[in-house]
Amino acid sequence: MRAFALVAALSLLGAGALSAQDVKIDVDKSADFSKYKTFNVQLGTSWHNELSEKRVLAEIQQGLTEKGWTVAPENPDAVVVVHGATEKEKTLNTFYSGGYGGYGWRGYGGMGMGSATTTTSEYTVGTLVVDIFDAKSKALLYRGIATDELSDKMEKNQKKLAKASDKLFKDFPPAPAKK
Repeated sequence: MRAFALVAALSLLGAGALSAQDVKIDVDKSADFSKYKTFNVQLGTSWHNELSEKRVLAEIQQGLTEKGWTVAPENPDAVVVVHGATEKEKTLNTFYSGGYGGYGWRGYGGMGMGSATTTTSEYTVGTLVVDIFDAKSKALLYRGIATDELSDKMEKNQKKLAKASDKLFKDFPPAPAKK
């Protein structure tokens, strides 16, 4: 597994084995998000592609500023750390001929095996982790994880990144826990 972060995770997705982007959110229910107004974004795990890392960090920054938070390079209320990874996956594709499900009619009321051809396809899955910490206490407040199949086309990955960012911050900042 190779580090690759949001561009890998948010810049990920494709057509193939994964049908949809998977996004999961976990939040510290006791955290009062109304006291957080400023943030900075840092790369936690490099995936060794400066261009995509810049795109991912910019997308995360934009997602949070759209939710009313302000970038503060110094003394922020919250620190956002982005991690990513990619992993090669395989899928099997089987084509049958000679009947239903690979079986053909062989006379005398019996079923006979048709022919089958199986090929292996490889694809890359990217995972993006976005952690938000309280800058003073270092307590983890929020974790968002996006996973998707990456495309060979940068434009498709940018669209996937934007979609993942939208999902990650859809209900952000989280509402206070009900008492």
